[in-house]
Amino acid sequence: MGTFDKRTVFVCQQCGKESLKWLGRCPNCQQWNTFVETTVTRDAPSRTLTPESLPQELAQVATGATDRIPLPLSEFNRVLGGGIVPGSLVLVGGDPGIGKSTLLLQVSARIAGIQSKVAYVSGEETPGQIKLRSQRLGVPGEGLYLLAETDLEIILQQLTELSPRLVVVDSIQSVSLPELDTAAGSITQVRECTLRLMHWAKHSRTPVFITGHVTKEGTIAGPRVLEHIVDAVLYLEGEQFSAYRLLRCVKNRFGSTNEVGIFEMQEQGLVEVDNPSQVFLSQRWGEGVGSAVVPTLEGTRPLLVEIQALTTPTSFGLPRRTTNGVDFGRLLLVTAVLTKRVGLRLGNQDIIANVTGGLKISEPAADLGLALAIASSFRDMRVDPNLMAVGEIGLSGELRTVSQLERRLAEAARLGFKRCIVPKVSHRSHAPDIELIPVSNLKEAIARGLLRDKTKAPADED
Repeated sequence: MGTFDKRTVFVCQQCGKESLKWLGRCPNCQQWNTFVETTVTRDAPSRTLTPESLPQELAQVATGATDRIPLPLSEFNRVLGGGIVPGSLVLVGGDPGIGKSTLLLQVSARIAGIQSKVAYVSGEETPGQIKLRSQRLGVPGEGLYLLAETDLEIILQQLTELSPRLVVVDSIQSVSLPELDTAAGSITQVRECTLRLMHWAKHSRTPVFITGHVTKEGTIAGPRVLEHIVDAVLYLEGEQFSAYRLLRCVKNRFGSTNEVGIFEMQEQGLVEVDNPSQVFLSQRWGEGVGSAVVPTLEGTRPLLVEIQALTTPTSFGLPRRTTNGVDFGRLLLVTAVLTKRVGLRLGNQDIIANVTGGLKISEPAADLGLALAIASSFRDMRVDPNLMAVGEIGLSGELRTVSQLERRLAEAARLGFKRCIVPKVSHRSHAPDIELIPVSNLKEAIARGLLRDKTKAPADED
């Protein structure tokens, strides 16, 4: 028989830090009034050694069956690194209403159609509500078993008896363990429930997907406790009024974290976007001023996106800088270099930068495209619609090379672009279908990139 250890601690609901006394401010995350009194009961049974408890030489460890389970959604496969690893625990987070439950219901239904049983555990919806959503999505439901339960002990018991091929828990904040003296969704419940699901998944070699709520700061509620336990963390992102959704991987023990999947929210659910570059450029107006096309990389996938910029004289004492999809620090850097090295007097100009389609670009390779868009708007001169620009801008105005340039150029050639401004150090790159324009600095790039059919240059330019 084991012994029981029962004690009372105070747990921060933001970071999970424990304290023996109540604190007004958490010393770990610096948040106020987050400590909640919690009774922790631990069972300490007599321990016995198992073969897994003994030291093993790495060379003698058997890998076992590690074949991935391929998903019918290629974009989902891309993000996970080629499919689902048996026994893995995957956390899917995102804003409310972004489509987490819709995506996992579609994945569950497709796996059920080819791999027999799939268990969908819902602590927030009744089977009738899920049935209505499945009818809207056109999900038949054969092989998909619904379990509307919040008690994790009952859930694990039912899953053991069912022996499904895949398990989805929606959401981890809604399930609880009755022996813990805290409410569902608290840091203690979330942590213990996730640990129980992890042990069950490893023991049964059944992959488990769990969804997690996000806080107002955009992180998964729990918060970081869940991300340390699970094997993979996926975020479903998208602008509020945009139909496109991006599935990003921020942690993956079985693959790369650089991949991204792109979906479009339609009436029948989330639909894969096979050619995202063409979609993002479909509404581009070639005659527009303040617009440039940049070949970016999302993991191993090249994407062509349009960067727009607008400069206008400020009505206040200090000019404003506004970004949407562009890193604010990169905008400040590019603006400073344009002012100091190129001679554009942007000190009295409000600058607004935007990436169309709801995408977010963080890599420095987009610096040159952003600079061209700003210069185009400021000088009221359009960029050649058949021209792209790629390159990182240094503080001295020099252009630095970017990685995997050939892949970017191949994607541009496929969509019909004819020319590309590249850093001079990259002029040896092989691109038979695109004319490369090597330049060494930003001033030369702007001179080569802007068309001269509009000569409305501002008088205050040096």
